[in-house]
Amino acid sequence: MSETTAAPLQYRFDGPEDAPVLILGPSLGTTWHMWDRQIPELVKQWRIFRYDLPGHGGAPAHPALSVADVTARLLATLNGLGVQRFGYAGCALGGAVGIELALRHPERLASLALIAASPRFGTADEFRQRGVIVRTNGLDPIARTSPERWFTGGFAAAQPAITEWAVQMVRTTDPGCYIAACEALATFDVRSELGRVGVPTLVLVGSEDQVTGPAEARTLVAGIPDARLAVVPGASHLVPVEQPAAVTDLLVRHFSTAWQPAFDASTGQLTAVAMSPMSPMSPPRPVPVAPLPVAPLAEIAPPVAPPEPEGGTDRYDVGIKIRREVLGDAHVDRALSTADDFSGDFQEFITRYSWGEIWDRPGLDRRTRSCITISALVAGGHLDALAAHTRAALRNGLTPAEIKEVLLQSAVYCGVPAASSAFTVAQQIIQEETTPQG
Repeated sequence: MSETTAAPLQYRFDGPEDAPVLILGPSLGTTWHMWDRQIPELVKQWRIFRYDLPGHGGAPAHPALSVADVTARLLATLNGLGVQRFGYAGCALGGAVGIELALRHPERLASLALIAASPRFGTADEFRQRGVIVRTNGLDPIARTSPERWFTGGFAAAQPAITEWAVQMVRTTDPGCYIAACEALATFDVRSELGRVGVPTLVLVGSEDQVTGPAEARTLVAGIPDARLAVVPGASHLVPVEQPAAVTDLLVRHFSTAWQPAFDASTGQLTAVAMSPMSPMSPPRPVPVAPLPVAPLAEIAPPVAPPEPEGGTDRYDVGIKIRREVLGDAHVDRALSTADDFSGDFQEFITRYSWGEIWDRPGLDRRTRSCITISALVAGGHLDALAAHTRAALRNGLTPAEIKEVLLQSAVYCGVPAASSAFTVAQQIIQEETTPQG
């Protein structure tokens, strides 16, 4: 989807119209209200633009399947408002959008803050599994466990109103858009590209974050040439909510120092690096920045050479990507780990031909291919493979009810005994895959 055709996002402005624009990007499952406690201080210096992800906070439910898609919609919205250059701070998925902006649209970005972010969020399996759970059970299981992922135990116990607000925020999200956002995070991986981020970057993380913690933050700092690290003590994943004062102070300090007016020698004029649509020549308003009593900036790692990106258009490369997306990393890793001189050629054959050729053909979507594959495996009595492809069918978007219909259809044409065995296998896999954890 191009910037010109991308659907605009739901947004709001706060602050004076003649101030430079600073964008705040939300985390998966949240709304722009996650930044409420930063606004009073930030609007003293910037015009704050906040947006909601598709299907979040009552926004139109037009799913975005990639971080690039969310970024294109953000830029389409900004283009319509006349905002050309801006600072950006994003949390988690919002941080991924910030990295995407820095890599693909560097001319738009003046300065960057990445909060609870990572160049790769967990594993693709984890996010696709979450999508399966939501597709089967709705968002309630995810909503009920969100406080455990977002806040420290002490904060959640001491702030029941905020905890309930967090649960309701997730519960009212559109399930299809949440699943699409999980897919966006599953496919996001910019580890090999961090060296190309060319703007001053603050990497901010809660010391107790178990989702994207200090280790992921240090990976960002090590890869981005002009980056510094801030660890906020006593905070978990949704650190702007749990430690709002510390986060606000860090953002003010970063954007006040990294986002400076620049002298244009060709015109002899002093211009702002980040320009407001209303007053393109207005520099940020100077305000005194008090010393920070908490969350000191620390552990600035030296830049390291990023690994070489994977290249080539070989059918094996295509096949291994699709095989992992459909069957999951864990399954593929187990299969490849057992390959030796005897079986290695077979693994390469099925990866190249089955996955790199047939599964990549545009004539059928993956849901349809899963239906056909399940029917064929029932007919052949291949129950071990049926287990793997039942998981794959769930990942490809089939619901348990649809898998049941495929097996009933197979009973007519493949035989009742074969279908009976298939129901036993599929029932166990569906229970494992769709039962919420915790």
